[in-house]
Parts: sequence; C-alpha cells; structure tokens
Amino acid sequence: MTPAPLPELSDTVRLETHGRVAVLWLDSPPVNGLGNTVRRGLHDGIAWAMGSADVDAVVVLGRGSAFSGGADIRQFNTPAMFERPLSRDIAAAIAAGRKPVVAAIHGVAFGGGLEFALACHHRLATPSAKLGLPEVTLGLVPGGGGTQRLPRLIGVERALDMVQSGAAVNARRALEIGLVDRLVEGDLLPAAVEFAAQAAARGDLPLAATRALPDAGIDFAARRAAVAPKLRNALAQQAVVDCVEAATRLSFEDGLTFERAVFERLVGAPESRALRHLFFAEREAPKVAGLPAGTARRDLREVAVLGAGTMGGGIAMAYANAGIPVVLLEREHAALDRGMDLIRRNYGVTVAKGKLSEADMARRMALIRPTLSYADIAAADLVIEAVFEDMAVKREVFARLDAVCKPGAILATNTSRLDIDEIARATTRPQDVVGLHFFSPANVMKLLEVVRGEATSQEVIASCMRMAQDIGKVPVLVRVCEGFVGNRMLTGYWREAWFLVEEGASPQQVDRALTDFGMAMGPLAMGDLAGLDINWAARKRLAPTRPAHLRYSKVADRICEAGRFGQKTGAGWYRYEPGSRTPLPDPAVDAIVEQCAAEAGITRRPIADQEIVERCMLALVNEGARLLEEGIAQRASDIDVVYVNGYGFPASRGGPMFWAETLGLERTLDKIRALERVHGGHWVPAPLLVRRVAEGQVRFDA
Repeated sequence: MTPAPLPELSDTVRLETHGRVAVLWLDSPPVNGLGNTVRRGLHDGIAWAMGSADVDAVVVLGRGSAFSGGADIRQFNTPAMFERPLSRDIAAAIAAGRKPVVAAIHGVAFGGGLEFALACHHRLATPSAKLGLPEVTLGLVPGGGGTQRLPRLIGVERALDMVQSGAAVNARRALEIGLVDRLVEGDLLPAAVEFAAQAAARGDLPLAATRALPDAGIDFAARRAAVAPKLRNALAQQAVVDCVEAATRLSFEDGLTFERAVFERLVGAPESRALRHLFFAEREAPKVAGLPAGTARRDLREVAVLGAGTMGGGIAMAYANAGIPVVLLEREHAALDRGMDLIRRNYGVTVAKGKLSEADMARRMALIRPTLSYADIAAADLVIEAVFEDMAVKREVFARLDAVCKPGAILATNTSRLDIDEIARATTRPQDVVGLHFFSPANVMKLLEVVRGEATSQEVIASCMRMAQDIGKVPVLVRVCEGFVGNRMLTGYWREAWFLVEEGASPQQVDRALTDFGMAMGPLAMGDLAGLDINWAARKRLAPTRPAHLRYSKVADRICEAGRFGQKTGAGWYRYEPGSRTPLPDPAVDAIVEQCAAEAGITRRPIADQEIVERCMLALVNEGARLLEEGIAQRASDIDVVYVNGYGFPASRGGPMFWAETLGLERTLDKIRALERVHGGHWVPAPLLVRRVAEGQVRFDA
C-alpha cells in the first residue's frame, strides 16, 4: 500500500519522515526566526504527527547555521505578531499529544527558539551550541513561557540570573544544569531520530510545565531594587523579576498569562521600540551603500599605532584584545615607557576585577611591541596615527608614513574633526588614506567612525568596516566635514548648553536636566572631562568663518582664557578638589556668566528643565538632518548608532533621530520653527526635515 503523501506545512517549515519519526525542519533564513509562517508550520506539523498512526515521535531541527535565533522581531507591533497559532498554542499541542517531541539544537537556540525547545519533551544539543533568553536586551521579557518553564527546569535562582542578564550558556553548561538532556558529538539528525524513537518506546514524556517548583527563598523585592534605574533595559529587568516571581506564586497557566501580559505591555513601550531600533541600526551600520559586490578586502594582520598617549594606548589594546599584533611607536623613550605602563595598569585593573587572567594579560601585552623607530612599522598592514590634533603635525607624520610604509598599507588618522582630504594630500597615495575615529577609552568604547575621504578607495573602506567588526567595534561610515558626524552635532548641543547658562540656568541645572533625561553625562561636565582647550582651539580655528550675524556666547571662551580647561587643571565649568573628579559649583564661573550676559544685553531668567532638554535635543536633531542632506551620514539610524555608542545618548530613547521620529517629525519641525522665531538664525530648520514633513513622512530615512 502506497503511503499517503506528506502534507505541505508552510514555506518555512519542511516535513520529512525517518521510519516512524516525523522530522520538522525550520527553514527560514538567516536564523529560523519564529515568525507567523514558522509558527503555523510547526503547529500544523506537530498536529499532523500527533494524529498520524505512522508516527511515534517528532524531531525538530533548524536548517542552516542555527536551530532558531528566536522570534521574528520585525513582526513585533504588527498584525503578524498576534496571528494564531501563538507559541502558547504550539506548546499546548505538544502537551496534548502522547508522543515525544525532541528539539535537536545546533548553532543557537535563543529567545523564542529556546522557549519552543523548553516546551518540548526533550532537548539535544551539539557541543558548540549556545542557548539563552536574551529578550531583556531588547527591553522585553520572554513571551512564550520562558520565565515559567526555565525555573521549573533548572531552578529559580539560576533561571532568574540567566533571564535577567540575557546571557547565553554553552551546551556543556546547559547539560550540567539540566537545560539539555544529551550532547551529540556526531551527525545530529540520526542521533535525534534514534533518541526520539527510544523515548517513544519508553513512553518518556517529561514536560517542564508539570515539574514542581520549590520555594527558592529569593528576595524578589531586593532583586528589583538592585536594578540600576539608568540601565538601558531597567524596566525589562524589573519585569523579568516580576515574571519569575509569578512562576513561584501562580499556577503554571496563570503564570503564562501573566508573562504574556507583561510581554505585550513592554513590546508596545517606547523603551523596547528604541532598543529594537538600535538592534537593527547596529546591524545596518556596517553596510556600505553602493559598494560593488565582490570588492576585495585587504588582510590586516599587523597594525602600527603612532602615539602612546591615552588614545594611542587604548587603540593598541583594542587590537591586542582581538589577538592582532601591534607596533606602538613614540618619538621619545619616556613617552613610550609611560604609554606601556598605562597599558599595563589598565590590564592590571581588569585582572584585579577577575575579568581577565594573568596569562591572558601576558599574552596581550606580548602582542604590543614598543618602538622608537619608524623602520619597525614598515611592514604594517594598517597604520593608525594618534598624535597631537594639529594639521601641520599630522601632515608631517603622513608624509613620513608615505615614505616608510609598504605599498598597499592603509594609512589611517584618528583625528576627531580635521580635514582628512588635506591630510591625504601630504601623501602620494590618497586612495589608501582613511579616518578611523576611535572614542576614548578606545579599548572600551564600541563606536568607530570610519571616515572616507574624496580619494579613499572602496577596497580600503570595505577593509576598515570589516576590521572594525573583527575587533568588536560598531563601525559607522561617514564623509569628511568639520567634526564628522558626532563632533559636528556636538557643536550645536554645546552651543545650546552655553546659551542656556547665559540666559539663566546654572551649569549644574543644565547637566542635571540632561542626565535626568538619560544622558550619561551632562554637556558641561563632559567638556570638563574631555578638556575644554580642545574645543576652544577648534573654535579659534573656525572663528574667521563664523557668520557675524549669528549669536555667539563668549562664556566658554572666557572660561578657557582664565586657564580653566576642565578636570586636568582642577577647574573648568566646575571646580575640582585635588585628586577628585567630582564637579563642584564655582562662584567664579557664575561671575563669568553674569559678566558675559550683561555684555550681550541678556536679562537672565528662570529656565525650566524641559526647555533645557528640548533645546539641546532639537539642536542635535536639526544638525543631524543637515548631515543626512549633505550625504555625510548614510542613514538617520547611523547617527543614532553614533550618539548611543559614542556620546552617552540613552539607548532607551533610541538616539536623537529616533527621538525626533518618536516625538513626530511635524511636531519636531514646529518646535524648531518656534525656537527660530525667538532665537534667530541658529534655528533655521534643516531642509530635509522640512521636506519630510511636507511629504507626510514619519521617518528621516525615506
């Protein structure tokens, strides 16, 4: 008798039979996300298998590189997210059947993928697999039963730690804690089919939902209170605690209902929308618009860094941390020794915190070779200059690099605002010159602005974007202008902070309003930390090009003229006690502010925190829109990546451009026009913003 043909389940789930075991393949590249078609295919496949007299058990595997990377988060806040069957329906179908369902995991089982596996009777994994519930990193809780099943499987405290951190565990650890039943060293499919058949023969149908949940003695209130309010996912972390606590207090079904309600509340909240925006933005940023397919990428096996100061040393550490040999060049022995000592101390702090072993520190230090000779960098594939921020100095350095470095070496400058095209013209190979703007401390900060000059080759751009990812950075490609993306926008942000102080706010009020908004630091305290003389030098350099009709606050200049350069001189916008970084109000600054206001004819007034936040944020947004118009940035989302990863913008607000889109572009434009009417020329709306509103668009990226 010819067996009946197997049903077609969906475009993303394939059905096979191996003897009396049904095999369901998740087939939704790139990571088999559990979108609506995958859920439907799984549900229908399991229902068919449970009803088939020819099937004793079910195995579920993933095609490609992963079992499942989790829910399809692009479907969140769309009708597809609520389309039945939901994950709870699939789990119910498994529980109602009397045949074992085995999740056979390779690659990753994350989020909804692991939640599905938890709903199965058994879990197998390859030794290289990783398992986790990372929803909290997107401002969410698991929505498919993860907070209810995982505590019943591995214990309450261990589950709470895992879900609250979002951290994954490797397969061997998963086996130790009871998250998987067995590791499979060889071919996963036949091993899973054999395991499922044996489970069916034994009638082995364990479900996490049926396990007792002993009192763990956890102080859930203390766990909630321990969540720092300024964490990007603070709301989600607290909600995770709520859900796991619910698992200990409610029935399993009521716990599922509680968890789902929390998930649906968070998925619509602005914090999660912002974090999901950044999730996609950081994955989009490395993509180079217009880069020809197959563009060659150079092998960057050895790096040289010029300058062993704080920035140069941090850059050297970033490469050593990635296992890439670095030659660190300085002009003088004393400076080189200081630089190496600083690197050694920085690694030592990490060792003292238990985050790095002595052996790993020794390996990384061995990768950094100090030298005083340019001859030692001749073989480097990538040379990064991190010397004094002066055009004449940088041109001199690049002329020498041009003479010393091998053909095909990439010559990079770490300048934060100078004209890379002018630097490139000091060489005979401008096609090999690029900007690599690291952020301090360079061994910690994720952002890397990759600045392409007018002659920079596509091959160099592609090589640097890949290199950035290889060393754990988030690269954003920008074009040449004063300050590139981040620092050019910062100019307007600082300008408004200075104006607000001149008009009546105190430095501490400005900083407090913006840190309450979520910024990591206020603009004035940040200036003190960075060094006020750096921006002062840029203002003096650009003074001849400043339009005479535009208002200019002299407060920042007067502070610098008084020798107050910030923390390094013990005084800036604030004063600092010896050995302390704590900013303290200073009557001397108040006197400077009042004098400048009087000279400008300004009657100082009380200023509300909301005005401080709006003016500073709108300054960022308006300049960001100009950068997009000019083609300096590829995408609005790239600007958000720059500000969240490089300038302390709160991730829970998504970045300045996302903030404006959330506010509404029309409302944003109205507010900028209102400021233009009161304050004049600095507030001329960016043409792109005007155009987007006229077109009825709700996003900057059309």
